[in-house]
Amino acid sequence: MTPRFLFATGIENSYPTIQNGRVRVDEMEKCGHYTHWRKDFDLVQELGISFLRYGPPIHTTWLGPGQYDWSFADETFGELGRRNIAPIVDLCHFGVPDWLGNFQNPDFPVLFADYARAFAQRFPWVQLYTPVNEMFICAVFSALYGWWNEQLTTDQAFVTALKHIVKANVLAMQAINQVRPDALFIQSESSEYFHAENPQAIRAAELMNARRFLSLDLNYGRRVESEMYEYLLDNGMTREEYHFFMHNNLRHQCIMGNDYYKTNEHRVRADGSTSASGEVFGYHVITRQYHDRYRLPVMHTETNLHQGPCGDEAVNWLWKEWANVLRVRNDGVPIIGFTWYSLTDQVDWDSALRENRGNVNPLGLYDLDRNIRPVGQAYKQLIHDWRQVLPAQSVCLQVPIVMPHESTQQWARLQQDEAQASDQDASTAPANVASAEAG
Repeated sequence: MTPRFLFATGIENSYPTIQNGRVRVDEMEKCGHYTHWRKDFDLVQELGISFLRYGPPIHTTWLGPGQYDWSFADETFGELGRRNIAPIVDLCHFGVPDWLGNFQNPDFPVLFADYARAFAQRFPWVQLYTPVNEMFICAVFSALYGWWNEQLTTDQAFVTALKHIVKANVLAMQAINQVRPDALFIQSESSEYFHAENPQAIRAAELMNARRFLSLDLNYGRRVESEMYEYLLDNGMTREEYHFFMHNNLRHQCIMGNDYYKTNEHRVRADGSTSASGEVFGYHVITRQYHDRYRLPVMHTETNLHQGPCGDEAVNWLWKEWANVLRVRNDGVPIIGFTWYSLTDQVDWDSALRENRGNVNPLGLYDLDRNIRPVGQAYKQLIHDWRQVLPAQSVCLQVPIVMPHESTQQWARLQQDEAQASDQDASTAPANVASAEAG
């Protein structure tokens, strides 16, 4: 049982629908993972990585209420367990099965919790979860920008999607926790900032900077700002729905995952429109904002950059992001992991998956022929150089991480028993709620 810093990568498994639900954008298929999954796991191990953001394709696994096809998951997760690679299980990544429709469906949260519980029961050795990936981005792109899934563009549609997505995440955490009481939940969420371009844009930027926190505020049971409370109620959230979030959270088992890309910072014009600003503050400054708000352990859960014409752009970005991680750590923020996302190049993210063109985006540690890129070599060296330096700063939670090969050991079973006893201790519940609301 050794404290570990979570050097990770991920296998891109986005699967939103576009063209009014007629076309499914399946990144696992586009990137060749269904064919090359064994080779992909080989590559993870070649890099010296023990933690992998990964999940089964929801649209081919979850066939209906209580109906599942686990055939691909059984193969892949069985192999991850055999190789002692700990998956951070991504159960919902920007889409739902066709039979559920989209994120406007009020039945989604409860049904998704059933799916999460069924997964946890089938793979009880799995401890680390991201039930719903990038909740804020999913709601924005699906229901405010009109790009994916329901393809709506109203505040009411956004609030509807957001409340359903976050409630699904909360209920899934509770369901998983019933099966695996020492589960840890890593919220992979986009960390955003909006810069006013001129004085007339200050008001719009302030509202956007308040709205960026909504998914995590609700997920962690933190009271939203008064203007955001009015915004939620004006756009369809009821008081009872809001109160659900204030009194149902598992923040004491959560790690706040912050995703950061060059596209996460924005310039806001006077009319409220935005454009990319590029990196202005950077990961360190913005992560400190999020940590100051939630006071939770942090993980850098996604970043990447195109390799570029010079061939070293991604390598330089990796170095810069790692320097930011160390700055966050040295400032006293408990940061427990870092992720280059994803393992291989991606396809069509240059259009945010809105166009089904087959454009290969050179963002991976390996290309789609599974040849290592310069950033893959650099990440492998970084892991080798730093993995023995950081363990003392790694997992600051009371519950240590259980690797797959440790899951049957006596100490791991005792840990689950202790976690279950703690959950059943009613005297601790008010304290947990109070700490969340005090944030």
